[in-house]
Amino acid sequence: MAITQADRPSRLNREAGLEVLGIPPDGGPLYELALTHRSHAFEQPLGETAPAIHNERLEFLGDSILGAVVTTLLYQDYPELPEGDMARLRASVVNTVALAELARDLGIGDHLRLGRGEEATGGRTKPSLLANTFEALVGALYLDQGMEHVTSVLRPMFAAKVSDLVAGGERYDAKNALQEVAVRDFALVPSYRVTASGPDHAKRFAAEVVVGKDLVGAGRGHSKKEAEQNAARAALKQLTASAAPAPVHGSGRSPGAVHRRDGGRDAFAS
Repeated sequence: MAITQADRPSRLNREAGLEVLGIPPDGGPLYELALTHRSHAFEQPLGETAPAIHNERLEFLGDSILGAVVTTLLYQDYPELPEGDMARLRASVVNTVALAELARDLGIGDHLRLGRGEEATGGRTKPSLLANTFEALVGALYLDQGMEHVTSVLRPMFAAKVSDLVAGGERYDAKNALQEVAVRDFALVPSYRVTASGPDHAKRFAAEVVVGKDLVGAGRGHSKKEAEQNAARAALKQLTASAAPAPVHGSGRSPGAVHRRDGGRDAFAS
């Protein structure tokens, strides 16, 4: 089913902020497709055998293109970085949380084509949906304007983010990694509770990390940041464990049954 001029909302224009990506002022069918969520597509009367028209194929393409741009940036600009650090830096800037922030800055949520159900549940602000749409737009840009244009647009965006991480000495951030997993799999953002003990010159910090209403990790450290990082690492270990975890020591509680967005249960489940 072709997307016609009549289907094209006038809101896709230079006032939207999408021109930062180099999207033409009047948009076009390819960009409208990139903004079309599957919930919108499946509400359209296409017939029993007609394929639904949505952005997931463009998202798949855009994910690869975006990864190539950032990987090339890391390879060319940071020749001293070993492969492992390159991979971790890439994961820190090309993930659901980071891409959702970019999408919000560009106002992408205002232009999504959503189904009624997704609209009613706040789909325009969901990090995973925003990140996926950003990738779909990258795929559309690549098909419409080529790799040179995509690189010229994306490279400056991500160069600044990578530079900030390198300048701060950051190689792997467990909190970012945990947030990526929690948002992707559960549409939830972790929160932290931190307490301090001991004299001012020798304080110790204890942190607990919560996803939804469930305690999923605990850690200690000589600073608030260290304690939170250790709590996030503990939570990630539980998340990636093949079996359900034991209760968090010292908490007196076990993590509750947090359900995955795909309907399954994961290592949070008690």
